[in-house]
Amino acid sequence: MTAVRLFIPLFCVIFFLCACTQKKEAQLDQTPSATAQTNKSPTKEPETKPNNVQYQEIEWPDLMPKEDLEALMNPPEYLDDITDGSEEDALPDQFSTGAENPDDPYQKALMSTRVIPEFNNRKIRLPGFIVPLDFDDHQVITSFLLVPFFGACIHLPPPPPNQIIFATYEPGLSLDDLSDAFFVEGTIFTELKEGDIATSAYSMTIDRILPYEEEQED
Repeated sequence: MTAVRLFIPLFCVIFFLCACTQKKEAQLDQTPSATAQTNKSPTKEPETKPNNVQYQEIEWPDLMPKEDLEALMNPPEYLDDITDGSEEDALPDQFSTGAENPDDPYQKALMSTRVIPEFNNRKIRLPGFIVPLDFDDHQVITSFLLVPFFGACIHLPPPPPNQIIFATYEPGLSLDDLSDAFFVEGTIFTELKEGDIATSAYSMTIDRILPYEEEQED
């Protein structure tokens, strides 16, 4: 399983669905079963580190309420009526297409700040990509947004707020390539942060950052 396959399918595919107006069935065929999780507590065993701190390894869908996940996995039919290359094909126009219905689950999920309360103040381990926010005098990153796919908040529209984590890391991080994926370990909080780049429904104090290692296929 590659890093791209790990992070892109659920959210990036959804946003490309809006951009390219592909059929819902094709999108779901490309989505691995690992993304079809609900808001149940993670089932993986905690991983013990040398400092004896246990981190629960989770995946991004674990942070999203079941209703939001189901809404994003089942986009509304009106998106299929948008013609490729038309003015309505622009992402902001597509997101507003269903604005006349304030109860549209899909539109609400795209902007959802709903969280899983059980994750508050929990030690977790999570893979993701880094969007730098603050630097010290030596251009070392001290705070950033952790997101599920490369390009979020930069080249693509941001994921839903409950799929963005505002993170602080006191030792700081030097990052040569924004396309590099990492595992982060630390304490997550259900804390809303609003910024110029994006709104995050979670925050996290990072203990350790490790390079993402791709899983080897048999």
